Amino acid sequence: MTAFKSIYGNFKSFTHLLGALESLPKKHSTLLVGIDGCGGSGKSTFAKKLADLSPAIMLVHMDDFYLPSNLIIKGDAYTKPIGADFDWPRLRDQLLDPISAEKNGVYQRYDWCTDTIAEWHLVPTGGIVLVEGVYSTRQELSHYYDFKVWVDCPSEIRLARGIQRDGEASRELWEKNWMVAENKYVEEHRPFERADLVIDGSGNM
Repeated sequence: MTAFKSIYGNFKSFTHLLGALESLPKKHSTLLVGIDGCGGSGKSTFAKKLADLSPAIMLVHMDDFYLPSNLIIKGDAYTKPIGADFDWPRLRDQLLDPISAEKNGVYQRYDWCTDTIAEWHLVPTGGIVLVEGVYSTRQELSHYYDFKVWVDCPSEIRLARGIQRDGEASRELWEKNWMVAENKYVEEHRPFERADLVIDGSGNM
């Protein structure tokens, strides 16, 4: 595996990275880690492999904070606000604010099959909480995290992965909606510049 390059040095493995995270000074009893990157970059794979190393790690997905269709702002990806399809204030109010105040986080999951807000999930204080997904370290949320990761990957690889996962029928959605919106986010919020760790997601992890 290629070493992960970071302002903290190079990490040779996920175990090495976890050890470094565990030794970081924390703002609170819970270590909050944001893992950001565009769709298809490999951030979900990265987050899962890290989370699988310890039962003390809880993994929360930005996809659980997607908005039901009836609440999504109408318009195209070129004109809508940054990350408008995701309910980032709910992530802040139900998870990041409580955890930062030494209270358990409790949030509702968005159900992609029913297009509704579904069951509640408990995120207790203590240990490590990974928040994985595009827009997770946007400017309004960045200060909550003790450590931020940006997973970089060329657009052509991300698109190919998206089509492989979602099918050829999803190509227009990827090219004219999700990728356009995410490119705006990267250009305007520049999450990679605030990241403590930037990794190359184009290969196998």
